[in-house]
Amino acid sequence: MIINFARRAHDHNWELDPITRSLLDTDFYKLLMLQFIWKNFPDTKATFSLINRTSHVRLGEVIDVEQLREQLEHTRTIGFKRSELIWLAGNSFYGRRGIFESAFLDWLQNDFSLSDYELTVEDGQINLSFRGLWSATSMWEIYALSIIGELKTRAALKQLGELELDILYARAKSRLWEKMERLRGVPNLSISDFGTRRRHSFLWHEYVVNAMRDAIGPGFAGTSNAFLSYKHDLEAIGTNGHELPMAMAALSNNEEELRTAQYRLLELWQQSYQGELLILLPDTFGTTQFLRDAPGWVANWTGQRIDSKDAYLAGDEYIAWLERHYRDPRRKRLIASDALDVEQILGLHAYFSGRLRNGATPDDFHCAADFNDCERWVPERRIRFSAGWGTLLTNDFRNCNPQGGESFNPVSLVCKLTEIEGRPAVKLSDNYAKALGEPTETERYRRVFGVAGLADVPVLT
Repeated sequence: MIINFARRAHDHNWELDPITRSLLDTDFYKLLMLQFIWKNFPDTKATFSLINRTSHVRLGEVIDVEQLREQLEHTRTIGFKRSELIWLAGNSFYGRRGIFESAFLDWLQNDFSLSDYELTVEDGQINLSFRGLWSATSMWEIYALSIIGELKTRAALKQLGELELDILYARAKSRLWEKMERLRGVPNLSISDFGTRRRHSFLWHEYVVNAMRDAIGPGFAGTSNAFLSYKHDLEAIGTNGHELPMAMAALSNNEEELRTAQYRLLELWQQSYQGELLILLPDTFGTTQFLRDAPGWVANWTGQRIDSKDAYLAGDEYIAWLERHYRDPRRKRLIASDALDVEQILGLHAYFSGRLRNGATPDDFHCAADFNDCERWVPERRIRFSAGWGTLLTNDFRNCNPQGGESFNPVSLVCKLTEIEGRPAVKLSDNYAKALGEPTETERYRRVFGVAGLADVPVLT
């Protein structure tokens, strides 16, 4: 069904139009991590907090805080449906069945609930935090981000007339189609939707995912959104996130435990998951130090996701590390996921999935025709490369507003673990601009882990 977005936005007059339609409307890795938390840290308490890195956008003045409260309250009333639990129990994920234990699914059905929250507005910014059991707070991350993002969208839509709404969505659809055209037919392409947390809206997200499937066919590997995977019979994509090593590190009692926490987490994770779910996320405290000090068995893991480092540098660093550990990089997976758009995806695919010839560079690849020119490129993968495409897939309305301005531009909004068992949590990242945590703790972590390989570049999305 093709949705008339302009008509729907213009005619909308429902008292409450729920943004969270299902508890599955989250990133798949949150469910994998929730099972891990339920199993290993059932009594651990945690706090998650909203952080607006695009601080010049005063979200508390854009969004009606009472509407936000209504959406949060609505989300707390939702439970997992029986059909959703049957899907989690019986579906094959990454070629494996039964990755969700029956006891965990029983807990989801009978005992899972979201924590309470604290919501205020201060100096034009939204202060939102979630405190309680880790198993009750973790899932709020994606729900909160998608709710706030869509409320921001709705506020901007209200400023447009019907013709202007038509123009807005016509421009956005045209841009999306141009991107799909450039990706269509690129050999051995693998792209997944990673755009739940900063999407324009749920309905636009669903439209984009269906467009990806129709336009680029087998090059579309699936979606990180569990609900869209369930609803449209797509592959669910996702493994683990930063909150796990952040928590393990914060729970450490001395500097030696702090230094090795990231590897103790991997030991725990591989007790529950195998195969394609063994994907490293090494940038929590810096990729370079992670690889430098990693025990030899870490090279047995299936691959690595790049989140905050220049993807070319990070990919080369990982490949060289694998070779030093006598592993064949061509059998490993490399996932880029930071602020990607078409140009970066095509360039990275050219660089990692083939051999550049006759002076060609990644910047020379703009569509399928460039990859079919054997004078410049031949398929000869260095590693199994795939792209997790996020904000600029599901929320690229830049310069689409017929009134001008930036009201539809995405903001860099995160909801991160800030405290575990009363201890502050820290994320250093490979990018100084993405570091999170209390200044004194952040500096202590930098003394312990070092700053090798870290850069300072603007945060785009």
